[in-house]
Amino acid sequence: MAIRIVQSKQNPRVKELRAALQRPGRGAAGTVALEGFHLVQEAIRSGLTIETIFISQDSESILKTLGIPDSVEILALPAEILASAVTTEAPQPIAALAQPRGWYWQDLFKPSPGSGLILVLAGIQDPGNLGTILRSAEAFGATGIISLPGTVSQWNPKAMRASAGSVFRLPLLSASRSDCFECLRNSGYRIMAAMAHEAEPLNKVDLVKSVALVIGSEGSGLPKELAAQCDDRITIPCPGPVESLNAAVAVSILLYEASRQRTSSRPRRKS
Repeated sequence: MAIRIVQSKQNPRVKELRAALQRPGRGAAGTVALEGFHLVQEAIRSGLTIETIFISQDSESILKTLGIPDSVEILALPAEILASAVTTEAPQPIAALAQPRGWYWQDLFKPSPGSGLILVLAGIQDPGNLGTILRSAEAFGATGIISLPGTVSQWNPKAMRASAGSVFRLPLLSASRSDCFECLRNSGYRIMAAMAHEAEPLNKVDLVKSVALVIGSEGSGLPKELAAQCDDRITIPCPGPVESLNAAVAVSILLYEASRQRTSSRPRRKS
């Protein structure tokens, strides 16, 4: 394992790391920046191409547990220089630049023909919510996510941390509204708008066949013109005196119910 020592904040790779963190998903040549041991570990396990790993001097021993390919560039630098590039208040001693996996429409539709489960995110702005949604989506068997304009980048550092690595594995495409609805309908999906009021209770809706769940922003919910393009409106009944649920909580409940219905509909094996 070859490690090169860097002593300057103006090192081109350090500057690239800083820029990728300041503008998530828009780094040089499409690189994304990863902060912290867990994210770097999950990226390697998920098969991402790691270009450069930045390690704080005197912390090189943690590299031995990562299984780093020989092709990866490793830079050791003083802790204060690494801290100047990353965004967390209490930075961990490791960061990386990686090439994210490229996803295509067929990645969303091929895995489960006739029973796909896709989330459409229309203006999710809080990166923590987005990361939690990604994590729940992978946990409950969603086949992919479509991000509409106004939704925060999945490469936002806070979103990546909240996703616990799901951001590296779950197919996610950014698309316009028109392309999104056209592709879903052409692929046989029933499109359902998640609403706080005036909608069918979740437990009375069939979520077994291919469905796309459309989720609005945290503050204003789903725009009326977008809801009007959906086939159905569904809601989570809340007997308590709250007006609405946190977006990530609501999505997790929707996904759990879809997973429950799909598991219950499968024929049981005879013992």
